[in-house]
Amino acid sequence: MTPKVAPLRVVIVHWNQPADCLRTVERFGDREVPVRVTVVDNASDVGALDELRSGLDAMRPGWATGPAGLELIEHGTNAGFGPGANVGLRRFLADPDDGEWVALAPHDVDPFPGCLAAVLDAVSKRPRAGLACADVGDGMVPVIDPYFGGMAVPADVPGPGSPDLPRWEDVDYPHGTLMFLRRATLEEVGLFDERYFSYCEEAELALRARRAGWRVGLVRGARVQNMHVGSSVARVDHLQTRNTLLLVQEMSGWYHAAIRSAITLAQTARGVLQPSSRPYIFDARARLRGLRDFWLRRFGPPPD
Repeated sequence: MTPKVAPLRVVIVHWNQPADCLRTVERFGDREVPVRVTVVDNASDVGALDELRSGLDAMRPGWATGPAGLELIEHGTNAGFGPGANVGLRRFLADPDDGEWVALAPHDVDPFPGCLAAVLDAVSKRPRAGLACADVGDGMVPVIDPYFGGMAVPADVPGPGSPDLPRWEDVDYPHGTLMFLRRATLEEVGLFDERYFSYCEEAELALRARRAGWRVGLVRGARVQNMHVGSSVARVDHLQTRNTLLLVQEMSGWYHAAIRSAITLAQTARGVLQPSSRPYIFDARARLRGLRDFWLRRFGPPPD
């Protein structure tokens, strides 16, 4: 007799966007793979949390995997994406009947039809696959540079109709838009480093996984999209600056972190003097605060 396969556990980290989160839950429940969903709320405002509770309660009677397959964990503090994800991942690890893989996403993603099945098929063929992600459609490859940390470089990407899709590609770290994490990998290397709060935590986890001999991959053609950037530009720039430096220092040492700090100062000065050179995410004061907080070893939640 073929053993019964547990529905895929999906952990969704939510903060103050209940309508987006409810639509994301509906999308996962309407795809080709049976799922159980755990929503971890990171201390949303009272009104947003009430809206989320009511919406999930209304969904439960028709949920394909039963009422137990749709749950809400109220974390009680806005600890960030990584720490919030860890709450759901611990829930997954505590239940050995919850399957070998867990999916992780923020509250505003859209996995295209076929995405979940394609990723699960790819990892099932690779016994040492430890972390994987869906394809955000940017035609890039996630890499980790000893000076620049996590970044993306152009890839040789086949066209949408290529018979080569979907396909597994080894990468340095998975996109955080929709990650898949293996139970055995988490049990061996641990969960997200909670100093990062948000941004770069998936790259740091991938470093530990790869050092332990696990493979990390992107399943090209298994499409997912992130609906919008929910945080302010200043907060994102602060966290990316601080956390990139932490990642570089942990991976390559203090010399590399010092060089990266100098590069950050030069890039910030150029952005101030030449506004046309600024990237989409740019806030000079936030970058300088991120640089300061790294050297003062201030990690975890960012300042308001």
